[in-house]
Amino acid sequence: MADQSHGRPVTPRSRRAEPSSSGSRARRADPAGEGDKATKPLWRRIVKWALITGVILFVLAIAGLYFAYRSVAIPSANAEFLTQTTKVYYSDGKHKIGDFQTQNRTSIDFEDMPETIKSAVIAAEDRSFYSNQGLDFKGIARALRNNATSETTSGGSTITQQYVKVLYLTQERTMARKVKEAFLSIKVHNQMSKEEILEGYLNTIYFGNGAYGVEAASQTYFGHKAAKLTAPQAALLSSVINNPSAFDPYDEDDRDRLMSRYTYVLGGMEKTGAITSDEFASYSAELPKVKKKAESNRFGGTKGFLLRLTEQQLKQEGLSDAQITGGGLKVVTTFDYKAQKAAVETVKEMKPDGLKQLNVALSSVDPATGALRAMYGGSNYLKSQLNWAMLGSQPGSSFKPFAVAAALSDGYSLKTQLNGSSPLRLENGAEIENQGDSGGKSFGPVSLEAATKDSVNTAFVDLTYDVMDDGGQKTIDAARKAGISDTAAKRYDPSVAVVSLGYAPVPNVEMAAAYATFANNGKQNDWYVIERVTDRSGEDVVRHQVAPKRAFSAAVSADVTKALQEVVGEGSGTNGRTMCPTAGKTGTATFQKTEKGKEVGDAHVSSSWFVGYTPKLATAVMYVRGKNGNEALNGYMPTFYGGQYPAKTFASFMDKVLDGDECGEFPEPANIKSTKGKTYVPQPTATPETEKPRPERPTRPPRPNRPPRPTEPEPTLPTEPTMPTEPTMPTMPTMPTEPPEETGGPGGGGGPGGGGFGD
Repeated sequence: MADQSHGRPVTPRSRRAEPSSSGSRARRADPAGEGDKATKPLWRRIVKWALITGVILFVLAIAGLYFAYRSVAIPSANAEFLTQTTKVYYSDGKHKIGDFQTQNRTSIDFEDMPETIKSAVIAAEDRSFYSNQGLDFKGIARALRNNATSETTSGGSTITQQYVKVLYLTQERTMARKVKEAFLSIKVHNQMSKEEILEGYLNTIYFGNGAYGVEAASQTYFGHKAAKLTAPQAALLSSVINNPSAFDPYDEDDRDRLMSRYTYVLGGMEKTGAITSDEFASYSAELPKVKKKAESNRFGGTKGFLLRLTEQQLKQEGLSDAQITGGGLKVVTTFDYKAQKAAVETVKEMKPDGLKQLNVALSSVDPATGALRAMYGGSNYLKSQLNWAMLGSQPGSSFKPFAVAAALSDGYSLKTQLNGSSPLRLENGAEIENQGDSGGKSFGPVSLEAATKDSVNTAFVDLTYDVMDDGGQKTIDAARKAGISDTAAKRYDPSVAVVSLGYAPVPNVEMAAAYATFANNGKQNDWYVIERVTDRSGEDVVRHQVAPKRAFSAAVSADVTKALQEVVGEGSGTNGRTMCPTAGKTGTATFQKTEKGKEVGDAHVSSSWFVGYTPKLATAVMYVRGKNGNEALNGYMPTFYGGQYPAKTFASFMDKVLDGDECGEFPEPANIKSTKGKTYVPQPTATPETEKPRPERPTRPPRPNRPPRPTEPEPTLPTEPTMPTEPTMPTMPTMPTEPPEETGGPGGGGGPGGGGFGD
């Protein structure tokens, strides 16, 4: 064969043999692996790729869960579940007035929680609590099965999940919230001990009837601290948690459902050994008794006024709303438990029956400190939020002691002569008349002491309008020094002649505090309500410090007291006498509405007062009528003068709270000598002329030797029928004398252009 390589050697690798047809089929079928691949079943390839995909997805899922777990941070707790109830107490720190709360909650430590409630709540809500990891997958599966196979619904939430949901999340029913709840539950489980979780849960979970947390629940249903919970009581509380609206111990319709749940909880406690089988049999026989359901309105009745004033005073002390309603504070007020009870009882006893429009206010202040010991501002705060002890009205003649103090401080004395004539004509032609308990009498020249005792209007107008320079302003200044606020003092115009007659409104509590200055020998204390505030740890947040200021000299104060003692002793305020040395002043104000400088309608009695004090307590009593406190008392009350209902109310209250063995004594009068004005010299009292005896002949002796005639008994003349005693004329006219001049001033009487004065 010819060489076809053109001189190149022929090798086996380069030589191509002519394959036969059979050899060609063999070479196509036999190459390594090609035959196996072509013959592998489809399902094997699907399984293979499914496994590969599953592994990849599993890895991605694990990675996703890991990153999701890391990315979900424990959020800030819901604000309301961090709050605790602030409790308000009387001055003894024991008797409770009420509370402020976002939720009714008082947190306690785990050590203070009895084992009964711990075992009961675990038996009721999460029997795998100590073994699960924050989630109970078996419980979740069981809940899903039960929900699918029955009409009832059940949950598989652990205690940790419930705690997380309440403390950190909302109550919305979404998948996103459930997923977040699961992650947070695991995270909380990993970061907190079981004891911490259970403590938080028992302090936050809702037990129905407004009670959040086990301490509030124990107080609500059983009236004692959680530490004293018995096993049956703990089981009952734990039963309520599942559905407070369906397992209400106070709802008779819920009793069968509650009994079934209660038995279930006791059964769980028996299984864990928390109670014995005998105890189970005994406890499951009946539900434990709960105390009577308390009224839900914390501000109802007279206490509502105390709580609202306390809240206002806490804000003035700088506490925020969050601190007040959710800070878990203990607030001790100045209100004396006994005195406050006496105030309420006294008003109920003394207030005339059937007069629904009549408003009564009473404020009682400790002169040594300024502490408000009792306050009656109304019968029910929920029906009317107007606190008449804070609102006040025209004090009438009970404002006169400030004019007395001003005069004594300005060089005058109780012996200074004043013009008590009635009517008293002023330079501008206006006339002032005596009214009230004085009966409108014209006294003529009278001393300041006597003018105070008999509440002589004209004498006080003479004092502040003619005798003292700038008498109106000095009277207002004296009122400020005594304790009347700038707000009230600014209602008085010093140029108005009747400043000393109390023509503009003054809060009832301020009148009590101002008179307390006289009782405290001229040293003034601001009235206050908050004695001290402590936080949950017992640390002081607020503690009041008494800081008296010298308002009047001791001599001035002693002589004011002397004059006011005579008011009570023998003047217009005798109904205000108490078991202790007492000084005080009546006040009855009239109101004349004016528009554009003209009087509109008739004047009427607008308020009736008595303000007084003993060495240890000062009290102001006020009667007014209507929503604005300025309606007519005359024709409405049986008698409307300050020396009547107000004085009697004062005396009744004071005798309830004073200790006759510890009255104390007023200082001796200073008898200040005047350096100004004219001293009153009493006119010699004219001795009534006695009827001169008629000249009669001396009685002759019987004639001698003449026997006297036999004495015959004279017939007894029939006694004339006793004439009916004429009714005593009332010393108080039914209608007040209409004031001849407008006495309006800034804010007078609370009405447009108001004014007035009284006894």
